[in-house]
Amino acid sequence: MKNWEKIVRHAGFRYLEHSNKKFFHDKPYTALTSFAIDDVLALSVSKENAMPAVRLWVHPDTIVLGIPDARLPYIEEGVHFLNSQGYSVVVRNSGGLAVALDEGVLNISLVLPDVKHISIHDCYDAMVGLIRYLLRDLTDEIEAYEIVGSYCPGDYDLSIGGRKFAGISQRRVKDGAAIQIYLDVEGKGQERAEMIRDFYSISRKGEETKFTYPEVDPRTMASLSELLESPLSVEEMKYRVLSALQKLSEKIVEDDFSADELESFERRYEQMIKRNEQIAGMQDNLD
Repeated sequence: MKNWEKIVRHAGFRYLEHSNKKFFHDKPYTALTSFAIDDVLALSVSKENAMPAVRLWVHPDTIVLGIPDARLPYIEEGVHFLNSQGYSVVVRNSGGLAVALDEGVLNISLVLPDVKHISIHDCYDAMVGLIRYLLRDLTDEIEAYEIVGSYCPGDYDLSIGGRKFAGISQRRVKDGAAIQIYLDVEGKGQERAEMIRDFYSISRKGEETKFTYPEVDPRTMASLSELLESPLSVEEMKYRVLSALQKLSEKIVEDDFSADELESFERRYEQMIKRNEQIAGMQDNLD
């Protein structure tokens, strides 16, 4: 495994804080918007001499589904259930399965250039190293391995004491990669897991499926504030991210999207809309 700092450390970073937006250049600021934005950033860092980027984003009460979730036999009923609980539902274009977002969940996108020479696993390891660095004064017990019983299980689940608080996905576009992590910072991780468990129960109804969906055990999940027994907040985590970037780089810029990026965003956003329109029950979430 490469040293995570060798992958993350750069002369400069582009920093985008999108956690309190209601619109992004005339588009409603939803999780659909966020995934389109990350695609554009991955395209941008593919250009010569482009800076890597770090983007922070938060969305209220949203369930983000993976592509396999959209193939559940009773997906429309599952989506209606989530809507009835006050949650919007979107299908993302990166890997993984269903995750829950709300105001207590901070998403971090680390967008790196020149990844043709960096393995997918090394990019995941870089994010793991960054999160350990962000929390180094609070804990040295963060582990990365699959937590069976969690939602969106994977080899890079982050946990403390066997309870998961974060998951990582990765999206590669041209020569750029957006490594995305959701961090359950505040609130009740178990309650989020109960919501996902019920979604799978309603959407599957016990039928046999070609894809193996997780059997969610809410006891396997918790927020960082619960695990650390400390009132850690999303705002504090944002500060920790910015402070880390200041130590890992010489320059931070906060440039808005260029005209070329906005044009690319329009195309990527429409692709996300079309992806979601094709799924039964999703139209109500796009109106």
